[in-house]
Amino acid sequence: MSEAARGFAPVSAPDARVLVLGSLPGVRSLERAQYYAQPRNVFWRIMGELCGAAPELAYTARLRRLTDAGIALWDVVARAERPGSLDASIRRATVEVNDFAGFLGAHSQIERICFNGRMAADLFDARVVPSLPAPAPPAVVLPSTSPAHAGMSFEAKLCRWREQLGFLERAL
Repeated sequence: MSEAARGFAPVSAPDARVLVLGSLPGVRSLERAQYYAQPRNVFWRIMGELCGAAPELAYTARLRRLTDAGIALWDVVARAERPGSLDASIRRATVEVNDFAGFLGAHSQIERICFNGRMAADLFDARVVPSLPAPAPPAVVLPSTSPAHAGMSFEAKLCRWREQLGFLERAL
């Protein structure tokens, strides 16, 4: 049996308008205690294009750019067993989800949830939605930024992410 991986606290400001949800941090992210620390994950490249949170910036500066743009960042899973970093390796029977009722209650301006990949959406639908006291904001599944999702080019991923988060660019 492997040791359970624990996720991170949410990154957010009270006026966040979009919540971006991954599944659970991978090994490199857990080692560095940073969201999307795997160098081949294109999350920060996409955020660099959308809100200036480019990978060249210090991690704290990237987080500040996200929150300034109205983006909150978290994961569906608070804790689970997963050997390695692949979402497919998450042992579903061990999944403990984060407190979304509390988070969404404290962030009433969230207009949209954007899932970074299908696994995050599936876990949210199965483990979170049934326990929410009110309907969740509208949600969309975006292409995973993980290097494991190599079947789609960076440009195609960026296009899809821009379609859903572009309204934030215009508000900056």
